[in-house]
Amino acid sequence: MQINGFRFFPAAIDPPLQAALVEAVMAAAKTAPFYRPQTPGGKAMSVQQTSFGPLGWTTDRAGYRYEPRHPTTGSPWPSMPRALIALWRTFAETDREPDSCLVNLYRQDARMGLHQDVDEADFDVPVLSISLGDTAVFRLGGATRQDPTRTLRLASGDICRLGGPARRSFHGVDRIIAGSSRLIPGGGRINLTLRRARP
Repeated sequence: MQINGFRFFPAAIDPPLQAALVEAVMAAAKTAPFYRPQTPGGKAMSVQQTSFGPLGWTTDRAGYRYEPRHPTTGSPWPSMPRALIALWRTFAETDREPDSCLVNLYRQDARMGLHQDVDEADFDVPVLSISLGDTAVFRLGGATRQDPTRTLRLASGDICRLGGPARRSFHGVDRIIAGSSRLIPGGGRINLTLRRARP
């Protein structure tokens, strides 16, 4: 599927690699634990998050931004697994390398409202989104909140690429279909979002 720069690659990752990625995330979370970020307005997000790479996306009352260190431990983020770099090189369709991988953990009741990824320096570099675990009902819109939206179910192993006009598209997660996968310890979904934050 390709819509205005949005590309969908279903079942792009085989089960052994899915399991290996989850294992890497859980290992990294021992030193860079999941936390619930707050929006600039002071509201706690329903997802838990951590990051891989030189920079991690974060939010608090000071605003949305990328930081080189975990906000609660003060330590640098864990190195990005080589498998993620390989997936980027296969699916991102750019010669620029990612310097950030946001890891969102969705438990059963977590959601993600419609938003744009606009904290990066160069919008010509795509965003690559990797789904692991429970299926998500993903919503994709246009460049404004008023544009029509459509929904797509993202299952474990699916990859989405937001490039071109879709790079500025509003998107979010309406809900998680609990129990649709047994991959994530404790249940839920992990979304890995690879980005290039710096110029």
